[in-house]
Amino acid sequence: MPIDLRSDTVTRPSDAMRRAMAEAEVGDDVLDGDPTTGRLEARVAELLGHEAALFFPSGTQANQTGIGVSVARGEELVLEAGAHLLHYEMGALGALWGVQPRLVSAPDGILTGELVEGALRPASPHVPRLGGIAVENTHNSGGGTVTPVATMRGVRAVADRCGVPMHIDGARLWNAAVALRVEPAAVAGIGTTVMVSFSKGLGCPVGSCLAGSRDRMRAARVLRKRLGGGMRQSGVLTAACLYALDHVLPRLGDDHAAAQALAAELQQHPHLDARPPATNIVMIDLQRDTADTAIAKLAEAGVLVVPFGATRLRAVTHLDVTVEQAARAGAVIARTLA
Repeated sequence: MPIDLRSDTVTRPSDAMRRAMAEAEVGDDVLDGDPTTGRLEARVAELLGHEAALFFPSGTQANQTGIGVSVARGEELVLEAGAHLLHYEMGALGALWGVQPRLVSAPDGILTGELVEGALRPASPHVPRLGGIAVENTHNSGGGTVTPVATMRGVRAVADRCGVPMHIDGARLWNAAVALRVEPAAVAGIGTTVMVSFSKGLGCPVGSCLAGSRDRMRAARVLRKRLGGGMRQSGVLTAACLYALDHVLPRLGDDHAAAQALAAELQQHPHLDARPPATNIVMIDLQRDTADTAIAKLAEAGVLVVPFGATRLRAVTHLDVTVEQAARAGAVIARTLA
């Protein structure tokens, strides 16, 4: 069986997670509420330091709803140039909300208050009004990099001064909190709204949550319904998320250790450039192969990764890959591409 490092979304639910799903207490969440989903939303709101939370079938839908409840059509959203919101959500900022991105290039995707300040423009009849700021933590395209709490507070200070909301794309915010050795609320609570995913590092088959004030979550419920995200017996899904918070979140640091073992193996070989990972993502720069050629070779050798540029590969560790398997994958990559 190949070692699958394409993403932390490739995990399979464990037998225990499947049992939790099968035994979930359910209701009709659109009609009058699902009790298991209600428990998850209350718990996530508390974990993230917000008044309320809302369950979504996908991180993209939750992310976009976070923008939709905060930024008006024709306004500008400041975000980092490599942001997931911009590149991997099918142009939804413009297609759904008529929002114009204002891009800021940041080293490793780490947006700072100073960089945001530099992107701001004086009010003018010729430019869009600033409507919001978005931060991604961890930053996928940056290689799983982590924005420190103080840095995020600096961005929030700019948002407050400008009178606009700050959205956090926290698909892997659980990883950021582990790397920073803080509670999730220390990171998530800085945002006006925040999205977190359960189908990445926490190993669930489906699901994300959006959190914020009660008023924003009431507005988010309307947009979720409009986008087709209202689900009936959603407790079958949210039971997996509750299980993950109890049993998977505490071992998330193991994925970071596996990524470090992978990178350490690769760093021994001069034809590969792999920076020490901050979390569970390892970016591998190639000196001899193209990404497409390398991927084909590695698949035949039993390691699956994805391209992230013409000569860059991305490998992501997760709960189905042990530290030993990650180190072995590093050796296979180095040997195959030597």
